[in-house]
Amino acid sequence: MKMAKEKGMGRSQIVLDVKPWDDETPMDKLEAAVRAIEIEGLTWGQSKLVAVGYGIKKLSIVCVVIDDLVSTDDIEEKITAITDYVQSMDVQSFNKL
Repeated sequence: MKMAKEKGMGRSQIVLDVKPWDDETPMDKLEAAVRAIEIEGLTWGQSKLVAVGYGIKKLSIVCVVIDDLVSTDDIEEKITAITDYVQSMDVQSFNKL
């Protein structure tokens, strides 16, 4: 597996908040579209929907990245390109592993 090779590389855990356009955005499809993003060195983890207000929920999703291979800019560019469902994305937390 790749994990043995990756042990020497720096890794980070990032929690992303992905905001939909409105309360009618299908959050299951938004999450599926986000999880479909594949970048070498990126692994998706747990997610949950968090109430924002007015019936709107945002997707809070965890990912682990290999620092040398993936930047938050790469992830943001791919997520915000999902214009059918995604209004914006923020980094909620960023921790070195």
